[in-house]
This record gives sequence, structure tokens and C-alpha cells, in this order.
Amino acid sequence: MNVIIRRVHRRFLSLVILGCAALCLLASLAYNLPPIHDRLAWRVDNLRVAIKRYFNPPEQVVFTPQEQVEAIVQATLTALAPSAMPSPVPGITDTLSPSPVPSLIPTLIPERVSLSGIRHEYQKFNNCAPTNLSMVLSYWGWQGDQFETRAYLRPSFEIDDKNVNPFEIVDYVEKYTDFDAIWRVGGNLELLKRLVAAGFPVLIEKGLDEDAWLGHYQTVSGYDNTANKFLVYDSYQGPPEAYGVSYETIAQFWRHFDYVYVVIFPPQRSGEVYSILGAQSDPQTNFQSAADLALAETASLSGREQFFAWFNRGTDLVYLQDYAAAAQAFDTSFALYTTLPEKERPWRLLWYRDGPYNAYYHMGRYQDVINLAHTTLLNVDKPVLEETYYWRGMAKEALGDRQGAIEDLQRAYTLNPNSTPAGEDLQRLQALGAKIQLQYFE
Repeated sequence: MNVIIRRVHRRFLSLVILGCAALCLLASLAYNLPPIHDRLAWRVDNLRVAIKRYFNPPEQVVFTPQEQVEAIVQATLTALAPSAMPSPVPGITDTLSPSPVPSLIPTLIPERVSLSGIRHEYQKFNNCAPTNLSMVLSYWGWQGDQFETRAYLRPSFEIDDKNVNPFEIVDYVEKYTDFDAIWRVGGNLELLKRLVAAGFPVLIEKGLDEDAWLGHYQTVSGYDNTANKFLVYDSYQGPPEAYGVSYETIAQFWRHFDYVYVVIFPPQRSGEVYSILGAQSDPQTNFQSAADLALAETASLSGREQFFAWFNRGTDLVYLQDYAAAAQAFDTSFALYTTLPEKERPWRLLWYRDGPYNAYYHMGRYQDVINLAHTTLLNVDKPVLEETYYWRGMAKEALGDRQGAIEDLQRAYTLNPNSTPAGEDLQRLQALGAKIQLQYFE
């Protein structure tokens, strides 16, 4: 009798195990079906991140440059001095750089403007940039959607590239549409209003405080001076009928991305855009103006906002090729970061902005590039940071680790072959390796 019972138990246990395995297999297959994956992927990712954050709080991970504290103090003094105007930045001044149209005497604009004709889309997981680009293009009659823009901006979507830079958006517009586009930094609320009043929706990138700080794109489509708010198409929250953002909130969180903005327009209306931008149409003038604004804000702000001001200053100086002053500004910002309360630390910032890598690399501070990359990668659970891998690869090459450089550059290229120079550097390193190998056998 006992033998029969044991056999029944074993058979029942085997059926349970096989049933669980079958359910897991079916669940896995169902999860990877596009309609289900799009709905659940972000929840699964959030759960995975929450578990990782619980055991390894990213707010506690800090980067300390190898430079001495005395150098950081000197950096503050140096950054306060006017920086020299260097030569134009390759790749930046080539983007929409006709002679700027002088700004005319400002004309009065309405107290309230709301642009119509934008088709709202709710974004798929981590897809705010392609979605907002699709929405802005729809205003001009474009018929595509976020899946078309995503195919170029985030081609390795299944790997989940975390960031889309403004210049990538401009590249897409110029390559795949009949429209023109321009991106600049150092914008302000009055500029947003004037562009919208002239009939141009504006795409901005800004910070967002959710469970923790992150970056987010929004489309400004109107404003209301009586209510002191902008009308915003938000791919996550909803259309402007249900979602407005106060002037104060835009001013604060837009700072987190150096007040960057993208304007898309038909070629025949370029004169209007450049007239509104005035001197800011010229990239060099724009970056210098933004650097001066950031410097002024370092003196007027405190806490996290002062950290962002110093970070912005470093970013603008990188574009101006003033790498020494840029590196010093970043040193100061990282020193301030350690003084912030843990709950206020924007630990995802290097997911979106790679200025420190650029500055440290050009100053020969290759180990700082590698250390910063390592610190940044501790806070992600997948190999998804294209810019981080690119700069770490370049630093490894500079320190003689050619194989490590090739591995990192390959990761960067895999994430997005459309927007990274990793492909060219990969070919260069592989060709160099083949040449060295040939010389060895000879």
C-alpha cells in the first residue's frame, strides 16, 4: 500500500513540475509577443530596478575625480574667469549654420496660444524621444509614428538604449523627412513663447522627479500667461487638454538639460526661425551664451540646482573646446554631488549626458574616464549606455588596452550604429591590429 502511495505522490509531483515548467514556458512565450511585451516590459524593468536598488542603492555610489581637492578649489576660481573663444566644433557648426538673421525689435505676442494639429501618441517603454519627434512632425503633416522614428533613433530597442540626444533627432529629420531642424541650448521661457506664438511647437528635454530623477522629452505646444503655464504634449502623461506645466516647473527642470530645445520647420520658414533666435542661431554664440548663463546660475543657486548649473557650464565649454575649464567645472559639480542628500542625487544623469567623458578624455585624464564609466555602469542592469561604452573604449585605447577598447566600441556600435562614431574607431583599431599581426609574422 505504501509503495502505491509513494508512486502516486511521485507521479503527482512530476506532473506538478512539468505543469510549472510548461506554464513558465508559455508565460515566457506570451511575454515576448509584441502586444504583451509593450504593456509589461516597463513593469518588469521597474521591478528589476527596484530589487537592484534595494540591495545596491545607486544614490550611495559617487564618483571622485583623481584630481586633488586643491585642484577642485582652483577649478572654481578658474571657471569664474571668462573663457577664451576656441575654434568651431566639428560636427556642431556644420548643423544648420547659415548666417544668422539679426533679431528684429520684439513684437507683442498673445497672452495665450494653443497650437492645434498635433497627433498625440502615448509612448512605448522608454520611447519618449521618438514619440515626441513623431508628434512634432505630425503637426507639419507627417504621417509616420513612433515606430518609424524609433527604428533610427533606437534601433536596438530590445537592448533598451537609454538616451536619444538632440543632435540625433536633428539627424533623423534631415535624413528622412522634407523638413529642417535645429537644436540649441540656453533657451528661456520667453523664447519658447515666441516660437510657439509664431507657429512652431518646440521639443525640449528636461528632468523629471518620479521615484528617482530621470530625463524626459516633452513637446511645448502652447502657453497661457493668465494661468502661468505651458500647454504640453506629454507622451507619458497625456495631451495638453489634460496636462499643463507651470512656468516655474519648466524653468527648474529644463535647467537639468541645459535648457536644450529642438525646432522643426519647413525649409521655406527657416528665416522666421532664425529671426526669432537672433544671435543664438550661431552655434558658437549660443554655446558661449549658455556657458555664461550657467556660470551666473552657479552663483545664484544652491543644492541640486547649483550642481546642474556647474554641469551645464562644463557641457557648454566642451562644445566650445575649452576642455581644461570644462573638466574643472565637472570636477566642481561632482564635488557638489557628494554633498547632496541621497534622495536628491540625480544618479541617472550620465545615462543622458556624456560631457564629463569628453572633457576628461581630451585632458588626458583617461583613468577618470574609465572610473566614471565604471561608476555609471554600476547603476544599470543591462549594457545599454552607448556613450559610456564609447568613451570608456577610447580611454582604454589611450592606456594601451586595445582589446578592451574594441570590446567597448563594439558594444557602443551595437546599441546604435546610426549615431555613434564607434564604427569608425572600430575599423581603425581592427585595421591597426591586422597591421601589427602582419608585422609580427613577417
